[in-house]
Amino acid sequence: MNASFKYIFDKLSTAYPEREARAIARLVLETRFGLTQVDICMGRERTFSLEERRDLENIVKRLSQKEPVQYVLGQADFCGRTFSVAPGVLVPRPETEELAEWIIRDEKASEFSSPHILDIGTGSGCIAITLSQELPQAQVSAIDISPQALAIARENAECLGVAVNFRCQDILDSPSKEQDSPLWDIIVSNPPYICEHEREDMEENVLRYEPSQALFVPDHDPLLFYRAIGEYAVKMLKEGGRLYMEINRAYGRETARLFQHLGLRDIIVRKDLYGNERMVRCRK
Repeated sequence: MNASFKYIFDKLSTAYPEREARAIARLVLETRFGLTQVDICMGRERTFSLEERRDLENIVKRLSQKEPVQYVLGQADFCGRTFSVAPGVLVPRPETEELAEWIIRDEKASEFSSPHILDIGTGSGCIAITLSQELPQAQVSAIDISPQALAIARENAECLGVAVNFRCQDILDSPSKEQDSPLWDIIVSNPPYICEHEREDMEENVLRYEPSQALFVPDHDPLLFYRAIGEYAVKMLKEGGRLYMEINRAYGRETARLFQHLGLRDIIVRKDLYGNERMVRCRK
């Protein structure tokens, strides 16, 4: 066994299940130190400089404290691209990739030749930037309440060579007041949707390190952001425009009923790869 892999695995095996500890060890060695899976499996060794050894020790220390490996390495993959991430933004999830891929498939089959797209609560910018790259004729804008998140999103857009119009805006502060006429062909959002009472079922690394502002809504109003974004969409989507949102799997029917009540139509709730109701699409 590769010595550096064994070192990381042994340090993490008390804090993580065996399979997860192995996966993290491989990811660290591949991402930060350039060892391939073949190198690791074949037991090939490499010499670490003093600086690299210190870096490895710091990485293992942070991981042992259950800090997400994406934050420790400063990056996460999303739809085949690498994004910078830090504790000020959520770590991109596979189900959010499914949401972005749904939009891309729909748009490539639609009549919009140069769609205007808004991503609400952009975080790292992963959705907005992916759509901008996959739909090069689109004009993509993105908002977030967090200046820290917007700084990371702008960095990602620059590194990946796309032009996205980022701005600081709280969707709960009725941004539709700024305009008198519809702006958008597509609105997309992965808003906060986890109720406070669900904390007890969540992983420690998420609760300790990922931004609560991007995760949680009050127990008494689990559809807070869906109502605000739905109302905004009714006003600011162009006729025939589409709204896509990631949802709490426990509130699929309630979310659909809310959008129907607001006057949106052709509502589809879609399950993710794990069989959970995780996405909704509707049309103005």
